[in-house]
Amino acid sequence: MSKHIKSFESFTWTDLVRPSQEELEALTSGFNIDINLLEDVLEYGHLPKIEKLRDFTFIILRAYADTGKENITAVGGLSNKIAFFINEQNFITVHRAEFDFLKNRTNRYSNSESLMLDIINEILLTYEKPLGVQADKMDEFERAIFLKGGQTISIESLYYQKSRARISKKVLQLTQSVLNQVTVRPELSSLLQDTRETTLSYVLQFDEVIEDANTILNSYMSVTAQKGNDAMKLLTIFSAFFLPLTFIAGIYGMNFDNMPELHWRHGYFYTLILMAGISIVIWLWFKRKKII
Repeated sequence: MSKHIKSFESFTWTDLVRPSQEELEALTSGFNIDINLLEDVLEYGHLPKIEKLRDFTFIILRAYADTGKENITAVGGLSNKIAFFINEQNFITVHRAEFDFLKNRTNRYSNSESLMLDIINEILLTYEKPLGVQADKMDEFERAIFLKGGQTISIESLYYQKSRARISKKVLQLTQSVLNQVTVRPELSSLLQDTRETTLSYVLQFDEVIEDANTILNSYMSVTAQKGNDAMKLLTIFSAFFLPLTFIAGIYGMNFDNMPELHWRHGYFYTLILMAGISIVIWLWFKRKKII
């Protein structure tokens, strides 16, 4: 565990990185923190929440974690958790992953709430880049479908992109619920409202990515079905040409004695001409009906 303590004008910020349960209990024993809250802090994949107690407010939020792996479909793999314990005199942050935005904070914070809102804003900003990447991915998928006939699209990749957007939206919706329950002093209410609006904006944008993914999947299925229909159409056309020709060949392939055409001098050529004539008639009919 690493521990960083920074004193400000009216409060103290304690940042705990990867503490064990024993270390966390020892460090927070003076704050009368419920053991159940400590278990929430250490639980992997815990969703955002807020609890307002007598001496402090307890908050869990999640920052987006871009691991470079696409096949992630779990909250814990896609985001990292940060827990806050806050009151007028103390601000405690607990987390396992390292966050650059928690380092080198300035001394310009006059109270713990302003530092908390600044960190929350930094947490929300971690969703901005992956949101842009996913929007670009959706554009690539659309181009692959409508310009290249869907030949280069990966359904597996589309599934994982949709899953990531769905998880991010879920986390942000819970974050929005947490922020709606946060109360701050009047001079910080405008900043808190901006943070809520940022969260709502990201929720709507991830929702748009999910809708785009559904639309792309439906378009891909339509294009695939159309290709199947085209193949069946081609087979039907071939069948229409060869069925009467096969019928004629079948008749004259029989070995009955009483078949006068077998003794015609030019019967073979007459049959070929008949087959060619039937093929031309079928072709002209297809052209007239605009089938081919």
